[in-house]
Amino acid sequence: MIETTHLTKRYGDAAVVADLSLKVEDGELLVLLGGSGSGKTTTLKMVNRLIEPTSGHVTIDGQDASAVDPHELRRRIGYVFQKVGLFPHMTVADNVGVTLTLLGWDQPRIDARVDELLELVELSPDAVRRRRPDELSGGQQQRVGVARALAASPRLMLLDEPFGALDPLTRDRLQQSFMRIRRQLALTAIFVTHDMVEALLVGDRIAVMNEGRLVQIGTPRQLLRQPADDYVRQLMETPTRQARVVDTLLEERP
Repeated sequence: MIETTHLTKRYGDAAVVADLSLKVEDGELLVLLGGSGSGKTTTLKMVNRLIEPTSGHVTIDGQDASAVDPHELRRRIGYVFQKVGLFPHMTVADNVGVTLTLLGWDQPRIDARVDELLELVELSPDAVRRRRPDELSGGQQQRVGVARALAASPRLMLLDEPFGALDPLTRDRLQQSFMRIRRQLALTAIFVTHDMVEALLVGDRIAVMNEGRLVQIGTPRQLLRQPADDYVRQLMETPTRQARVVDTLLEERP
């Protein structure tokens, strides 16, 4: 479980995140949804202490995150982001296994775990383990990034627009693949996106942020049917308008 209590981040007089309190239950995927500058990524980075809050608290499984060594905390939390961040001079196998090396695993155990993870993200170990990141497609690189984040068997995952730079077909395949993996491993996750359709597809609940503040939190159905204000209503109108256009096109006769 992840819980933030009155979480705030200020830079000078500007509050990037202001008084944010929310809870992510075990096994739940919570989407942080909002436009650029809404505080989504800053919130995510405060959870694993890449950014320290100005005030407020993050609690993970009942323990105050500020009481845990940052490096130890991050080893317990998988982190996936849009630009992947694979080490270009290392093979796929070495990228996936880097955390396990830091944890002191022996090489045969690392090799077995790497192959297991590559199969989990639907990549053939024989085909990719010796290749370097620049030899892979964008979708393959992102799958490797997910595998690396899962290496130490975290129960918690943070994902910062992980599929935003991919073409629509690859993005859809990876969304479906990640949702399968999350269910299979019973992961608790926070997923950042500015894409309303993606939020509706992957989220158990959606937390809408605007200018650093939490505007509304609820299930996709609740946000679609009962938007809290005009901002949420406008966000939700985009996918519904697109769906109406598609329905109209399907109904048109040649």
